[in-house]
Amino acid sequence: MTGIIDEQGYRLNVGIVIAGPDGRVFWGRRVGNRDAWQFPQGGMMPGETPEETLFRELEEEVGLRQEHVSILAHTEGWLTYRLPRRFLRPPRNRPRCIGQRQKWFLLRLNAEEGAIDLTLGPEPEFQDWRWVNYWYPIRKVVHFKRAVYARALRELAPALPKRSKHA
Repeated sequence: MTGIIDEQGYRLNVGIVIAGPDGRVFWGRRVGNRDAWQFPQGGMMPGETPEETLFRELEEEVGLRQEHVSILAHTEGWLTYRLPRRFLRPPRNRPRCIGQRQKWFLLRLNAEEGAIDLTLGPEPEFQDWRWVNYWYPIRKVVHFKRAVYARALRELAPALPKRSKHA
């Protein structure tokens, strides 16, 4: 399934930033590419709200359920990026997807780290993960997503829990 593609050709999507107890964030390595790291994300299906997509994708990609996390913040609007021409798939039918329009969520992990399970979804998205500094992903994500990551992280940062003195 491709999910919802709007009239301009953008796939509606949610981006997910999961903060651990020390303020660092989940950073996942995509299956099949040792250098492709990103935050969890996924496309909205017809009839889903962004929050419903968030919890479906969270479980499929990371193995976490709603009771494992708290929503701390979300972006007010939708953030958009275009795919580079070389990543555009030939259209099988209309509309053609030219990029993503995303609503971003900042979550706090309330469960133990062991609740994270990358193998629960029908097709695993990630093969590995680690905790990284909150701002690290801006420099490391694929170039065409950097501006959206920077905007999302700047907007969500005020809600990030302060580091504990023992972390």
